[in-house]
Amino acid sequence: MKMRMVAVAMAMAWLLAGCFSALAGDVANRVVVHKEKRILQLYRGDEMLREYSIALGGNPIGHKEREGDRRTPEGLYVLDWRNDKSGYHLSIHVSYPRPEDIAAAAAKNVDPGGMIMIHGQRNYFGWLAFMTQMFDWTDGCIAVTNAEMDEIWDMVPNNTPIEINP
Repeated sequence: MKMRMVAVAMAMAWLLAGCFSALAGDVANRVVVHKEKRILQLYRGDEMLREYSIALGGNPIGHKEREGDRRTPEGLYVLDWRNDKSGYHLSIHVSYPRPEDIAAAAAKNVDPGGMIMIHGQRNYFGWLAFMTQMFDWTDGCIAVTNAEMDEIWDMVPNNTPIEINP
């Protein structure tokens, strides 16, 4: 009887592993953020693969203009590098500022800022995501839960375009 239960358990594990490995094969070639709706979407071509609720900076309306304005930039960027030793559960860098962002900030004699990331929760506080994701708490980054960040990390390669809409 025990052998039969072990065999059934192993068969179920094998089947589940097959399901998850199929999901693990999903690779996005475009990321779209809708700031007003607080959603981030992963696409492969025209097919939406995943959608996540997000938290933004504490002053999310409008395009990022300067360091410390707590805004998330708007426009077309690239997810150009990643940090697995971040102060937050994994992070992927948004290529802000672009040359036009730097020029606009220089015209106002301000620092454009930078280090805009998609990231999980602050390290050791992932368990608070049920609460932190209900409001905008970042300095301009795009925050998701740690489990969601694990998926994004696996599905979004470096140099993936990201479109950030108002």
